[in-house]
Amino acid sequence: MTLRSVPVVDRITDAFFALDTDFRFTYLNDRAETLLERSRADLIGRVMWDEFPQTVETQFPDGFHRAMDTQTPVSFDIYHARLETWFEATAYPSETGLSVYMRDVTERKQQERTLAQHAAAVEAISDGVVTLNGDREIVSVNEAMEQFLGVDRAVLLGEHVEIIPERAAINDDDAVEIGRAITDVDIGTAETRRVEVPFTDASGADRVGEFRFVPVEDTRATIAGIVRDVTDQHEYERVAASLHEITRWLLESDDPEEICSIAVHAGSDLLDLPISGVWLLDDEQGYLDPVAGTAGAYEEFGGLPRFTPPEGLIWDVFESGSVERFDDLSSVEGLYNPDSPIRSEIIAPIGTHGVLMTGSLEADRFDDTDVELLSTLVENIRAALDRADREQLLRDRTTELERQTERLEGIAEVLSTDLKRQLDAVADALEDERARTGNDTWEFPLAEDSVTTMLDRTERLVDDVREFARNATAVGPRNRILLERAIRDAAANSQLDESALEFELECAAALRADAERFGHLLETAFDDIAARAQASESEEASETRGEVGAGAGAEAGGEGPDDTTDPVRVSVGLLGIDDDQPTHEETQAVIGTETGHEQSRGFYLLDTAAERPATLDERAFDPTAADERGMDGLGLTLVRAIADAHDWTLSVDDATNGTRIEVRDVTTLEPL
Repeated sequence: MTLRSVPVVDRITDAFFALDTDFRFTYLNDRAETLLERSRADLIGRVMWDEFPQTVETQFPDGFHRAMDTQTPVSFDIYHARLETWFEATAYPSETGLSVYMRDVTERKQQERTLAQHAAAVEAISDGVVTLNGDREIVSVNEAMEQFLGVDRAVLLGEHVEIIPERAAINDDDAVEIGRAITDVDIGTAETRRVEVPFTDASGADRVGEFRFVPVEDTRATIAGIVRDVTDQHEYERVAASLHEITRWLLESDDPEEICSIAVHAGSDLLDLPISGVWLLDDEQGYLDPVAGTAGAYEEFGGLPRFTPPEGLIWDVFESGSVERFDDLSSVEGLYNPDSPIRSEIIAPIGTHGVLMTGSLEADRFDDTDVELLSTLVENIRAALDRADREQLLRDRTTELERQTERLEGIAEVLSTDLKRQLDAVADALEDERARTGNDTWEFPLAEDSVTTMLDRTERLVDDVREFARNATAVGPRNRILLERAIRDAAANSQLDESALEFELECAAALRADAERFGHLLETAFDDIAARAQASESEEASETRGEVGAGAGAEAGGEGPDDTTDPVRVSVGLLGIDDDQPTHEETQAVIGTETGHEQSRGFYLLDTAAERPATLDERAFDPTAADERGMDGLGLTLVRAIADAHDWTLSVDDATNGTRIEVRDVTTLEPL
């Protein structure tokens, strides 16, 4: 029997809540919220004794601990003075905790005392009622009991009570237990006895009945039996107990997609909701992305679509933040797909993370029970996703600390190596000066331009080290920047001749970035290109001078090097923006289907410098690689650090007659 085969909430007015083994709330229904005067969101995950310390003086602790220790159901009555209501608290234990029903029994207590004198009241109640004399013969039955057994009361009156187990197809062991309960009440061993047994109702359906026996004072009857169909409550208890387990699974995972997958499959199996899916919000792209779906969703639709604002009911519900039930979608406007075979659905926001949707091919498929249970499920999903976010943040911080340590180690290496190189240059110059003049007096021998050059190199190194040492996530406000203007300004402020720039086709585009750091990225890239070009020229000049000296000799008046080296050129172009970009429909991601081509956006710098950056591998981003090439500062190491800070991707590749530097994943890049 499944939850769908019987109504639940419509006939359950009991307050219900569930506790785990540490007496923390894991579920409570609307009636329990009203009774406890606290909301579900406030209590889930809280310890009952901490939230309601006044209950320590009542029967709650003893009864709950006894149920947990003995693993047997425990019942006791409690009077709520403010509500002037009697409640029967029944705690059902399991390995995962307690399921507690708070049933309003005020009416039953009154009826139990006056059952024999008020036959009309007995007839009016929905529970089946039967009274027995001292010989266990049936004295009276009410209409509900007739319906319960599917037989006219005339057939029952005067018969031994054994006819009830026979007519209800109750097995022999349970029938014996019912007989013992009657005896205990009759001889005064117990004031009341309750027995729950499976039975078959008048229509032949398998049900669960609660038989309660109490003494009565009447000239004809001594015992009254009240029979209630508690099948719905048992099913409700099964669902709540399963939610215990689902919550544990959800909280054990730190992967958002796994959490969502657990949730939709649990909803499919536990709540009989075969067409369900979860969408999570992509904070960067701004759409709801499908991350998990049931097998029924795949079979019916082949996958789940991506929703961009303001498409469909899902966005409306997500923005409203409240669970919505749609009984007949044929009468609802604003559908994402008006031709969808879905006829009814429930959409439940998962906080700010996304939404859970379940649908049916039938109209009016869902009721208040489904809404309540889905609300609890999404609350548990939200708590699990919040936890996963916290865990991810902790991992990110740990990773960032490790990266920061690596940066600091790299900075120390660069500083020590570069400053040592500068000091070695000074020492060599001093030694050369002493050898040339034979003078041992301490005088600084370098020409003014050499001192200026050295100071410039040191200043650039200090600026680069300061920028590199900044936290990779330390990006200031991202403002709108015109790409071509930023590139020209950066070239003008760098060592690269601005005339070296060549813009491929149309580079009219804008992006959002930290203007200061983006400018530093471009300047550093241009400085690296200029330095590599100068190194290439110096190497060629040195080789030419060597050849001239060997062939004719300096004294022979040989000509100097032929200064015909082509100046470096830097081509600039856009990536991922062209006339062949996929349409909006082509970029819609669908779980279970192949996604269309979607090239990441960005820009490139293609230079013609003969010198390549390091070895065109990871050493191009090694802060210690610069000194091996004799370059100044940190070069492409700094460029990548700034790109990482913006969540962009930097790559350096060998190209025909040069080097290609690409910056991709610039999602805010848009053509003008």
